[in-house]
Amino acid sequence: MAGRVEAVTEQTFEAQVLKSAIPVLVDFWAAWCGPCRMIAPIVEELASEYEGRLKVFKLDVDENGDIAARYSIMSIPTLGLFRGGELIERIVGYMPKEQLKKRIDAALTSRV
Repeated sequence: MAGRVEAVTEQTFEAQVLKSAIPVLVDFWAAWCGPCRMIAPIVEELASEYEGRLKVFKLDVDENGDIAARYSIMSIPTLGLFRGGELIERIVGYMPKEQLKKRIDAALTSRV
């Protein structure tokens, strides 16, 4: 379970993401999205590197449109970082792993 990216759905989103004791990174994606497939291996690596400090989930926007709409996900891939039930960081589009890590680290250490 830890260090792996698991799917989250509208049925499990609240329990897995919003009520998580540790921050959660959600990869909003779709099967037809080329950049989503490009960022997927990076998201997998992040899940391992941040194991114990960050949970990582994937949410298919085509199958879970209500969640995507709730957080105004207009472009994919979008990575959403949640802490304490709140969306604290939104990263839209593909970016290299080191840039992603800088954004995640900054958000994890912020006192928002």
